[in-house]
Amino acid sequence: MALSMTHQIGSLAGTPIPSEAANSSGESTATVSAAAVWKSPVSSIRCRVQKPGTEIDAITPPLSPRMATSPVIGGIRPDLSVACLAYVTDMEAPAAATMEGLSTEVVREYKEEVAQVKGKGVPVYVMMPLDSVTMGNTVNRRKAMNASLQALKSAGVEGVMMDVWWGLVERDAPGAYNWGGYAELLEMAKKHGLKVQAVMSFHQCGGNVGDSCTIPLPKWVVEEVDRDPDLAYTDQWGRRNYEYLSLGCDTLPVLKGRTPVKCYADFMRAFRDNFEHLLGGTIVEIQVGMGPAGELRYPSYPEQNGTWRFPGIGAFQCYDKYMLSSLKAAADSAGKPEWGSTGPTDAGQYNNWPEDTNFFRREGGGWDGPYGEFFLTWYSQMLLDHGERILSSAKSIFQSTGVKISVKVAGIHWHYGTRSHAPELTAGYYNTRFRDGYLPIAQMLARHGAIFNFTCIEMRDHEQPQDALCAPEKLVKQVALATRAAQVPLAGENALPRYDDYAHEQILKASSLDIDGNSVEMCAFTYLRMNPDLFQADNWRRFVAFVKKMKEGKDTNKCWEQVEREAQHFVHITQPLVQEAAVALRH
Repeated sequence: MALSMTHQIGSLAGTPIPSEAANSSGESTATVSAAAVWKSPVSSIRCRVQKPGTEIDAITPPLSPRMATSPVIGGIRPDLSVACLAYVTDMEAPAAATMEGLSTEVVREYKEEVAQVKGKGVPVYVMMPLDSVTMGNTVNRRKAMNASLQALKSAGVEGVMMDVWWGLVERDAPGAYNWGGYAELLEMAKKHGLKVQAVMSFHQCGGNVGDSCTIPLPKWVVEEVDRDPDLAYTDQWGRRNYEYLSLGCDTLPVLKGRTPVKCYADFMRAFRDNFEHLLGGTIVEIQVGMGPAGELRYPSYPEQNGTWRFPGIGAFQCYDKYMLSSLKAAADSAGKPEWGSTGPTDAGQYNNWPEDTNFFRREGGGWDGPYGEFFLTWYSQMLLDHGERILSSAKSIFQSTGVKISVKVAGIHWHYGTRSHAPELTAGYYNTRFRDGYLPIAQMLARHGAIFNFTCIEMRDHEQPQDALCAPEKLVKQVALATRAAQVPLAGENALPRYDDYAHEQILKASSLDIDGNSVEMCAFTYLRMNPDLFQADNWRRFVAFVKKMKEGKDTNKCWEQVEREAQHFVHITQPLVQEAAVALRH
């Protein structure tokens, strides 16, 4: 028996959803439990991080409270019913014919109004769930996914971003690709008129912020890593990180006769050949994964098993034999063979702060000396070379297909106000108070015509713990300046789930930064993430207003309150429509 729409959308939450509408036979309330795969975000952004021995404290301002769970009306909770909106406009069932003409007209007029402002502002994409495709290569929660996609389309969203997992598609054997679930998902997006940013996810899912499921690397890759643990990134204490293969072995035939870069290229080529008919139309962007969480960086701050906690400085990841071999060659070439046996030994541990260490401290720190300059130049250049190799392949494979290429860079904003910028250095970004570490990245992307995708766009400086000298706004401005200098397009993402107006207004502000009298415009923004909280009534109203404001641009004459009123009217007037559609689908 088919699940009701409440249960279809409710299953997104991975939690029991009570159905309080009694049936005609007077059956008791039923509960459907689905596998828990999504985490609900923390309901408060308030935080307090205080360094022992200091008195500085930063507490964020309270955010708009999340609405309490709505009562059941007409057999479906209104906060879930918005995700079913899409079924209204196409429905062929007899019940659809009885829908109220006024509501249908409102939906049509709202879509037309959103379409009219296209191109004036910044298009908004929404990240799909990490587990949108199951381990069995099928679409996860198909009906709920379909309803959610059409709800996003009705709100004026440009498209969606989906992870295409290496560990799912090429799981069982080298060169054996199973695109099953992705073929269906892409056709679903096409049917609803949504564009797709496809992420070539060559990393493991699990162990990072927001990872709500586990998708390991392909089995045959894991077998090779088990045989040769040095294929994994390694810290100075011998701890291995299995999120992503060490870039030290990029060009070595360590994966059953193929190099990692060749494996990545073959995967992208297979994707191109299989979905050629959608490239440039439905699929408009290929984001190439280049490290943990799909970002161009080293896994210097792994949360798994409590290894790292915010706002620790992290640790260098250069102690596998392949990285050390490269370091030795670089030291020999520099005429300093004594520098080639190890990385910095005085750089502290994952959860230290800069001043706890000899290497990162403000005065006389090793980072600012001859050895520090040598090591950090080598370490960051290895990351740039890694990006260069993979981008060269991606550009060759997708040229003339009509898609854009993008690369994601992490927004490491903690300890940004220090001289050494320690967390950025351990991640591979040679950015200090005296050196711009983002311009070389932007220039590398520019050489391949790629988009610079940056995170932490939603954050404001004063919301973060100031004793850790966090400065996300200043970091975003620096990155914007780097992309402008390199003439490379800038796109953005929010680093953490946020549904409040403070975050929305900050994103709108960052999407068009005025720097020295010149504007740096984002080419796109991707919103984290499609989940049940997004479809909660109050969050959904704010999100609809946010999308509309982004598409109109921040310089529109409409105030934020006016846009929210329009969104509220749209959400409210279509409620009967949505409820009637849900009733029809239950039968």
